[in-house]
Amino acid sequence: MALGLTLGIILAVSGGPVSTVNQSSLGACASASASADPSASADPSASASPVPCTSTSGSASASASAAVTTTVANVNCDIIVPAHPLSARGLATPYQLTGTDGQTPAASGCEMSNAANLGAFVQATILNPRNGKLYVYNPLVITQGTTPAVNPVVPTLPRNAVVTIDFGFNGTDLIQVGATANALQQGNCVNGQAGSIFGQQSFCNGINFFNTAFALERFGLLRVPSEGTSAKIVPSGGQLGTGNDCPVTRNFDMVDQDPSDNVTTEYLLNPATGQTAQATTANEANIANSTPLLNGSDNTLLDRFMDPVLGCTPFQVPDLGNNDQPSSSQALDELLSARNQPRIAALVPENDEMTLDGNGQFDTAKTNLYREEVGQAPVSNQNNQTSSPAMYCQNMVNIQTPFIAANQTLLATGQSPVAGVGDNLFTFLANRLAMSFTNLNCQNFGLTNPVTVTLDGNGAAIAATFNTTTQTATNTTETGTGTPTPTASPSPWTSTVPGWGWWGRRGRPHHQLMNPSGM
Repeated sequence: MALGLTLGIILAVSGGPVSTVNQSSLGACASASASADPSASADPSASASPVPCTSTSGSASASASAAVTTTVANVNCDIIVPAHPLSARGLATPYQLTGTDGQTPAASGCEMSNAANLGAFVQATILNPRNGKLYVYNPLVITQGTTPAVNPVVPTLPRNAVVTIDFGFNGTDLIQVGATANALQQGNCVNGQAGSIFGQQSFCNGINFFNTAFALERFGLLRVPSEGTSAKIVPSGGQLGTGNDCPVTRNFDMVDQDPSDNVTTEYLLNPATGQTAQATTANEANIANSTPLLNGSDNTLLDRFMDPVLGCTPFQVPDLGNNDQPSSSQALDELLSARNQPRIAALVPENDEMTLDGNGQFDTAKTNLYREEVGQAPVSNQNNQTSSPAMYCQNMVNIQTPFIAANQTLLATGQSPVAGVGDNLFTFLANRLAMSFTNLNCQNFGLTNPVTVTLDGNGAAIAATFNTTTQTATNTTETGTGTPTPTASPSPWTSTVPGWGWWGRRGRPHHQLMNPSGM
């Protein structure tokens, strides 16, 4: 009886509606020419005409037929979300990448063969509410007008599965567009606020997923592991630090200007055809000379680059699209962070450019909306003690600086995600911290950039020194970001890791410096 009551409560939580954002508020959605049948073929050519919605980038259209000549490099794209995106068939139906404002993929550059600059990535994390088991599935993104290199695997979902979908983008603004009139509502999809989208990151059903997951944890049905410890880590930061605990994505040891963004999804590109496929063992064997496509994210940085060097292990569960091979995900990293949240926790701050309003000012409601989708607590007096704009800057300076400095020798043995930013993992992280300081306008809070980097002729960091003196933030009433003044003008960076060139692209609208992390 107790178990039955528990499941009833959980299912009620997971089935609740998502409030706060009406997707149609991002733009008037026109009627679809037809309704997509969720049991129809996954072939995108069989789907109905997508439903365009407007955004800060203008009217989004996913079905343009004529090429549009552009005089400046485009940085925004549309992502066409299939009908019933939370269902097995919806997950297996390819998402389509195309240009905004009626531009074709070719005219806009919104092609998966251009993933380093404008690639879109989708990741689903799946929860069985009856036993707390978790799974990952990476829906495929294709360029509109193409077909998959290999048809996606149709996952077998648990009964009453609770699914969250995270979107990542290597450009500036990725605008959700429904393939049918109700696709975004069916998925409880959230792309920001009216006239002010998040940008690279968006979500479907994140609130329901995390509410259900946290309820299952309280009932003892979902068990999230410890973050682990490592003797390799040199403890740092004194009482502010976390000792030998492995970092999670809410650790100030590893955060940057916009934490908890983007995904760990990987795709395969067939360079001969420009088609994409899911990154499975079978597809890797069958697609000759395939190129991996990756989304630069805090999660990928931690899971793929930092954890192996630090002697830590990411939270992984079976991948339903890859024969149950263990896989990480953005949502798994958030669950791990929530379960092992450090005493001084880095939550999404109001000076994160993705949560600023359309005028570049702090927006508590938008910040809370973003936090809800990644399972974080809303802004409060309590968590403002660590993650208000001023305190986020202060803690990043006082915790991350000594962490990188103390672990310099170890981090220097790691591969840099982007050789054009730093020649190893240590110099990459040092350069990332220096630029995050400026991009968050931490100087407006009476703080001093604690990092000095030495650059080579191409603008890549080859050495770094640190001022580890503890600093105290002032001017805590700052309400917006203003415009940072660049302290250096690095040349455009490229990556030696396939698919990672975007980590060095120019910062998004609110940030004037180069953004080394692409996050």
